[in-house]
Amino acid sequence: VFLTARNEALGRAAVGEAEVRRFASQVSPAGITDEASIKSLAVFLKQNYDGLDVLVNNASILYRPGDTTAPFAEQAVNTINVNFFGTLNVCLHLFPLLRPHARVVHMSSNGGYLCYLGSEDIRNRFRNENLTEEELCDYMREFMKAGQEGTHEAKGWGYRPYSVSKIGINALTIIQQKKFLEDEREDIVVNAVHPGYVMTDINQGKGELTPEQGAEAPVYLALLPRNVESPRGQFVLEDKTVASWTT
Repeated sequence: VFLTARNEALGRAAVGEAEVRRFASQVSPAGITDEASIKSLAVFLKQNYDGLDVLVNNASILYRPGDTTAPFAEQAVNTINVNFFGTLNVCLHLFPLLRPHARVVHMSSNGGYLCYLGSEDIRNRFRNENLTEEELCDYMREFMKAGQEGTHEAKGWGYRPYSVSKIGINALTIIQQKKFLEDEREDIVVNAVHPGYVMTDINQGKGELTPEQGAEAPVYLALLPRNVESPRGQFVLEDKTVASWTT
């Protein structure tokens, strides 16, 4: 098990806890927005292990309303760059290392429902069954630009950068699964998951579930059996049921 962390000390503390529970773990100092560190991790994994069986993308940030004085423009740009483009960048560098039957889990949120967008026209863009990765990236950039201009609500994007970022992740999951269907490597599966309202730093420990409880659905997806029919490219809730995020 490899853990990545911007703060190496915190990463090593997590490794120590994993070792107490008899999991063999290592930590790699990698930031999701630091392309050089991601490339370095990819080279290390290739040279030492020649591949990956499971990839869990967990890194994200959240500006909590009422707890931040950051301008909306800053919130929009930073949130999308970390939560969406950071995750996408990790995928671009680590997906080539995935072995047949590998499992990918993107940590999403129940904040990633289309109902959080203010425009039906924009919601329909994400419902498009033929949506491409390039188009999706353009939509994310469009939101950032609107956020910088202060026109995000007038243009139908709503006022939740975190929701837009997770909508992007949910849509990306579908696109990636379609690509894996055409991949010569057999049975690679990617899903997005809402782990529940978990007591973590991102919500100042105010969640309803323990981290162990919050890990149940992500671990379930990471360990899906070979050639599983479902879920594939779907959005899964903390109780391990598939849900629609496009309503």
